[in-house]
Amino acid sequence: MNNVINWFEIPVSDMARAVAFYESVMGVTLRREVMEGAELAVFPHRDEQTGGALAKFEHITPSSQGCIIYLHTDDLRGTLKNVAAKGGECVFGPLELPDGIGAIALFTDSEGNRIGLHQPA
Repeated sequence: MNNVINWFEIPVSDMARAVAFYESVMGVTLRREVMEGAELAVFPHRDEQTGGALAKFEHITPSSQGCIIYLHTDDLRGTLKNVAAKGGECVFGPLELPDGIGAIALFTDSEGNRIGLHQPA
């Protein structure tokens, strides 16, 4: 086992709004997938990396108090500026971590989820 986490999903209520938010904030293109009862927008990843998606289906609801995932960024301050420009809100950060781990921040996305950012040292 390479990673304990092999997939994540960020709940959304408005897929078009969430896709526009994350594509702009993270500078990526998400791959849309529709299957019976579910709608996904998959983040780019390679086979050996943890994958994930925005997800809209029954029984999931965006939340600001659930688990926190951390998305990688090479420019934490710039990404936080993108968050604010797209209607998200910085919860805290950047916060420098000890021992050369890098820096982190938390933001609230367009759907009301609390999401982390990590910039390695």
